[in-house]
Amino acid sequence: MTYPKRGGVLRRLGPHSRVPDIAEVPGGRLVDLPGRGRTYVVDIAGPEGAPTLVLLHATACTGYLTWFPALDALAERFRVIVFDQRWHGRGIRSERFSVADCADDVVAVLDAVGVDRAVCVGYSLGGVVGLLAAQRHPDRVSGLVLCATPYRFQEKLRERVFHQTFGALADTLGPYAFQRAEQYSERLPELPEHTWAPGGLPRWALSEFRSTSGWALAPVLAEVGRFDATGWLATLPMPTAVVITTRDRAIPVYRQLEMATMIPGASIHLVKAGHASCVLEADRFVPVLLEGCAAVAARLSTGQAAAGE
Repeated sequence: MTYPKRGGVLRRLGPHSRVPDIAEVPGGRLVDLPGRGRTYVVDIAGPEGAPTLVLLHATACTGYLTWFPALDALAERFRVIVFDQRWHGRGIRSERFSVADCADDVVAVLDAVGVDRAVCVGYSLGGVVGLLAAQRHPDRVSGLVLCATPYRFQEKLRERVFHQTFGALADTLGPYAFQRAEQYSERLPELPEHTWAPGGLPRWALSEFRSTSGWALAPVLAEVGRFDATGWLATLPMPTAVVITTRDRAIPVYRQLEMATMIPGASIHLVKAGHASCVLEADRFVPVLLEGCAAVAARLSTGQAAAGE
């Protein structure tokens, strides 16, 4: 499993990139989640009566950075909620990072914005969080769209070495990593930019990328590396779509496909792109994402109609 150098991939954003050349994203607000902390939440209304999506971002990203190329298209069909997960961007600052806490944060955000049930749409780390939210809170997660998502790690030697190295580093750093990440977060502007001058997309994207402290990465990667949903994937009852990135060098394609076959009734949607396709190959990724979301919405609508009968 490999990750790009911080900031390196964002240099590919430019006038000839495959990213929509936008100059604004919908604005959000800081929301206090009782007993948990504060995070930055964007809530886009969408059409009246439309299903609600909760967008969960990737490691070392923010909600904006993972999902900005798709927000306008998704908001034409759905209510869209996106927030920064803990230890990322302007997300909750906690003394430890756990996927279980992230999963419970999803429900806390839904409570804060007055939503009873929503479809979790996750990318990489966000897919892991969405899976666990569905397993822990099946009454609140109505569906899943899992993009470039693993259901377990440490199967291959290089994965074991990668995650065990970060685990050892996280254990060595202990509370120091949290303290440095906390200090870093305190220096951020209170709110992120959501408008910028034409041509300013690369600078804005880099500022979003840099809003997550490098000190957060070891604890996050160590915790995620321990995730394994093998024992309960087959119990997930909600409609699910799996968007498989077929040129992915971070999450093996066969593992994404295994996950899709283990979740009852999951639909499969292929995008010929790599692990950063949510941004760097948005022209390919976003249409397939829309297909996955539409497939889940259709199954939800059919189920509601059947229940009404």
